[in-house]
Amino acid sequence: MKLLNRTQSQVTLTSAGERFLEESRKVVAAADRAVDIAQRTARGEIGSLTIGFLIWGTGAFFPGIIRGFRQLYPGVQLSLMEMLSRAQPEALLNGSIDIGFMRPLEPPYDAQLRSELLYTDLVVAVLPADHRLAGGPLRLYDLADERFVVCDRDIAPTFFDKITSLCAQAGFSPKIAQTSNLVSSVLTLVEAGEGVTLLPSGLQHSRFSDLSFCPLIDPRGGIDLVMAWSPQREGEIQKSFLDFMRSKKKFIRSSLKIG
Repeated sequence: MKLLNRTQSQVTLTSAGERFLEESRKVVAAADRAVDIAQRTARGEIGSLTIGFLIWGTGAFFPGIIRGFRQLYPGVQLSLMEMLSRAQPEALLNGSIDIGFMRPLEPPYDAQLRSELLYTDLVVAVLPADHRLAGGPLRLYDLADERFVVCDRDIAPTFFDKITSLCAQAGFSPKIAQTSNLVSSVLTLVEAGEGVTLLPSGLQHSRFSDLSFCPLIDPRGGIDLVMAWSPQREGEIQKSFLDFMRSKKKFIRSSLKIG
């Protein structure tokens, strides 16, 4: 196959030579692109990441975090799954999710997975806006005679136990009138005057105008939120996201108005 035309004064490409050069340039470009993709993948800039999140704990800061990560890593395809805290450890182990935002790990998962504390959210009392104690800090014992609306323990055992523990510290057992498996339902029932509740302070940014979120002064208590992952499945993309989250802890605390 002849690629070149040679004369005494010049060398030119034949038709076959021109086609060969064109295809060669495509091969070189493809090789360069393959190298670039491989390097970006190795740096955790390309790929996919599935995140499980607990809406009870992440409502205020989560949207901003996701937007920020998408802007910084546009080559990473994010999938977001709202998931109860109790379901996330198994999902991390079987690879259904790569990162979980959840309550602290309990045995046996605390030995199988890794986790890192994001923040401790203070517990606040939530009252109807027209309640006699609405509008300011209060002692939990002031609610001893009130009906409580809480999340079902099967759905949120850690927080249910936190509520009963705080009430016990205050010297009473809560009169639980209703339970729900949705935070929106709990807030709706409180707004309707069916009782009062305790919730993580981060949820006070919810769009319920007829509610009063009151800090507790005695006793004070908080509940932790962690990000968790499986060390056996930890790849570069997970590392990129974890590093991003560590750099955003100040933003998270600001979003939740934690000092």
